Amino acid sequence: MTIYLDDSKCRENFLPFSLTRHVADLRVGIYTIREKWELILGASCKNFEGEAIDDALVIPANLIPTAKNAEVILQAAKDKVMLLDSQTVQTLHHSWDIFHVNAAAIVDDFFLMKEKSGLRSVDRDTGNDAANLFIHPTALIENCTINATEGPVYIGENALVMDGAILRGPVAICENAVVKMGAKIYGGTTVGPYCVAGGEIKNSMLTAYSNKAHDGYLGDSVIGAWCNIGAGTSNSNVKNTAGHVAYNLDGKGLADSGRMKGGLLMGDYSRCAINISFNTGAVVGVCCNIFGAVNSKKYFPDFSWGEEKYKFPEALNHINAWKEMKGHALTEAEKITLEKIYNDKS
Repeated sequence: MTIYLDDSKCRENFLPFSLTRHVADLRVGIYTIREKWELILGASCKNFEGEAIDDALVIPANLIPTAKNAEVILQAAKDKVMLLDSQTVQTLHHSWDIFHVNAAAIVDDFFLMKEKSGLRSVDRDTGNDAANLFIHPTALIENCTINATEGPVYIGENALVMDGAILRGPVAICENAVVKMGAKIYGGTTVGPYCVAGGEIKNSMLTAYSNKAHDGYLGDSVIGAWCNIGAGTSNSNVKNTAGHVAYNLDGKGLADSGRMKGGLLMGDYSRCAINISFNTGAVVGVCCNIFGAVNSKKYFPDFSWGEEKYKFPEALNHINAWKEMKGHALTEAEKITLEKIYNDKS
């Protein structure tokens, strides 16, 4: 049976992140939506391009599968029944939903990982099972504090948690991620693969290969891939009026999130200078370099260079320089995607 994941009806709601990835490749919890499906099914999933073979199932990419609801979603796909807002299936509707559901997704993914991998959660001091704690055998944990009473803590392959760090579950520290000395990581936070986390982080998603390495507060936020947050940078996640937070995802108008908390949404390849203060509900597009007096701004278009527009060749050079720091380079596919975004915004 072939499974197709379809984001055609929801893609526009997940800016700026869906500019550079399929909605199924959004990380929510420990895994991306696609990785969840592939772990559950033991088979790869394809992107729906408008056609599917006869026995294939087409599933909305913004449904979050779990070990408990996967069969319900598959049956609905067979019956061609919509499951949006079902009591048994969590649906992502907008980019900000990621941090609203991330804590629950970490819990679901933690037990999915244990069920599918067969790996035990072990207390390294006693050798006994630790129901809410998983530390990969290759992870390095150095004199830190881990509190798993409020939710599970997952520390993945080759992760490093340095001295004095405090983790309070549910938290996911994914493979090859680094948690710096003295970091305070609150529940609902995912530090994605190859990310660096420091300072105070609460209920936030760092997707992959991104750095928030220094002091400063990041709360109720989603940070894309290959981003860098300068030292001392913080974001607001609550309005002084305690009103609903609104987001401007495309520069065309504000959308009410219906929530009283909402932090920063930062697209892939974006960076900010030291000591930046992001307003409540700020949106940073793809490949931005944020510096200067920006406190009053809530929307930064793709390829912003301060108050100007990035020159495209310089943007690629700067992205490549950041990628080289982690042993990678821009691919031709990435260049094509970025050029399309740049030209679409011209």
